[in-house]
Amino acid sequence: MQPQQLTEEERAIYEWQTWVPKFGVEGQEKLKGASVLVSRVGGLGSVVAYELAAAGVGRLVLAHAGNVKHSDLNRQLLMTYDWLGKPRVESAKRRLHDLNPRLQIETVAENLSDKNADRLIKDVDVVVDCAPLFTERFAMNSAAIKYNKPLVECAMYDLEAHIFTVLPQKTACVNCLYPQQPPAWKREFPVFGAVSGMVACLGAMEAIKAIAGFGELLAGRMVVADLRNMQFRTVKIRRNPECSVCGNVDGEAKS
Repeated sequence: MQPQQLTEEERAIYEWQTWVPKFGVEGQEKLKGASVLVSRVGGLGSVVAYELAAAGVGRLVLAHAGNVKHSDLNRQLLMTYDWLGKPRVESAKRRLHDLNPRLQIETVAENLSDKNADRLIKDVDVVVDCAPLFTERFAMNSAAIKYNKPLVECAMYDLEAHIFTVLPQKTACVNCLYPQQPPAWKREFPVFGAVSGMVACLGAMEAIKAIAGFGELLAGRMVVADLRNMQFRTVKIRRNPECSVCGNVDGEAKS
């Protein structure tokens, strides 16, 4: 990641956020030089991508297979009615360019898997996991550990959500918490767009902090939210020394 000098137009657009203490113009230049992979641009990923585009991240890689469906429109804010039946990633790209025409966008009409995770993750600076399936989340986690990339893990179900950040070889990874796919997990689940959007905004802020190097990340901690009763709590999460992905053997990570 190489910071890039801001143009006069960019200084005007991002002026107010450069007033944030310990961020400043230097942090904004880091965002401009950074690339972020957003896995899935659904209810979570749409909002993550939108907030990162608005904040001035220079390059986004958007990975999501399939076309826009009616059931997407209650929460996937980069999808529109006139785009039904067309590729989700292309809808996301056009909407993001409406907001930020300077943004570099790479669209990948695929979901994350063991087959493409290395290719998509090795050249980005931060990964934001917004995928609903554990096969995708496990593939993303393994590649993030392999290439030493911060991974922001976002998830929600019903009115509940959680978020934490994986710093390879420093904090617990996804597999530490979920050694195997939870047997009761289903592809389709109850969801409000407002819940997705809430945790997505937190995820975008985690990615921004990881890039710009300010604030305190959710490293070794997980925020758990229940919007049914508006309760938020933070719990500590610890690495599993026997983890098949990030566990240490003689000081070296397993791969």
